[in-house]
Amino acid sequence: MTGGELLAAASLDAVAGDPRWFPHPVRSMGIVIRWCDEHIRKVSGHPYALRAAGIALALGLPLCVFVLSREAIVMADRATWWLGSLVSIGLAWMTLAARDLWDHVQVVSEQLDRANLPEARRAVGMIVGRDTDQLSQEGLARATIETVAESTSDGIIAPLFYLALGGAPLALAYKAVNTLDSMIGHKDERYVDFGWASARLDDVANWIPARLSAVLIIMIAALIMGEPARVRTGWRVLWRDGGRHPSPNSGQPEAAMAGSLGVQLGGINFYHGVPNDRPLLGKGGRQPIPSDIKAASHVMVGVCALGVTVAAGIMWLV
Repeated sequence: MTGGELLAAASLDAVAGDPRWFPHPVRSMGIVIRWCDEHIRKVSGHPYALRAAGIALALGLPLCVFVLSREAIVMADRATWWLGSLVSIGLAWMTLAARDLWDHVQVVSEQLDRANLPEARRAVGMIVGRDTDQLSQEGLARATIETVAESTSDGIIAPLFYLALGGAPLALAYKAVNTLDSMIGHKDERYVDFGWASARLDDVANWIPARLSAVLIIMIAALIMGEPARVRTGWRVLWRDGGRHPSPNSGQPEAAMAGSLGVQLGGINFYHGVPNDRPLLGKGGRQPIPSDIKAASHVMVGVCALGVTVAAGIMWLV
């Protein structure tokens, strides 16, 4: 993949996002994962068998996605070079989620501006896994900002990282890893064995992108807000709180965003009515307000633009 192709893919994402009518590869991955989850359990009841099956799925699905997407590009390129380039651009486009994230966040922001909490809760419920039906205005702002920070990492910077490293096939393999984690990489009774390998593999795949995202968030926030002092605050909170999150990666961009905006993230979330107490990130900062959602989304756009520029530049140099 070339730097020009990456720029074209990023431009398509910025303009078109994730059209619901388009047969998105991630939706196909989800169908495969659901089928495996349902049918493997019928023949693998023992925890060891479930863990073995989960390891096979965690390794097998990304490998299949890599091979199939690579072959699609090779076959198209054999027909004619421009068709191979188009296929590469199209597949790379499908790995990026900046426009989709922006659109979802703007809906939340608009509903909060109208003081329409029921609709804001419904909109937030589409981008987070926690219960939203009782969230206050501050709780909705916190949930949205946390999602923006985390999704900046795994929906933008991580795909760009793997696009620069191995083109669309490797980025799609990453999306398979990330989709596996989001669907079965949980620690509850149902998935503690079957999803164990998916969760661990996602931790490994996101380790570098999460830390790159944190650095970029701090840099862009200081630039957009015109306050160099925010760099020091962002670094301090990242260093102090980045490792407190239960995930080895999610806390990095969230702590960077908390420090850069001067807000406090984390706290108690409810999942299916069950409370889950998360460590505070940016402790001592103020509670998030709706205007912080706008600031976080602008930071996300800046991080995306810088990430695309750097990734394309690396590909041109190499």
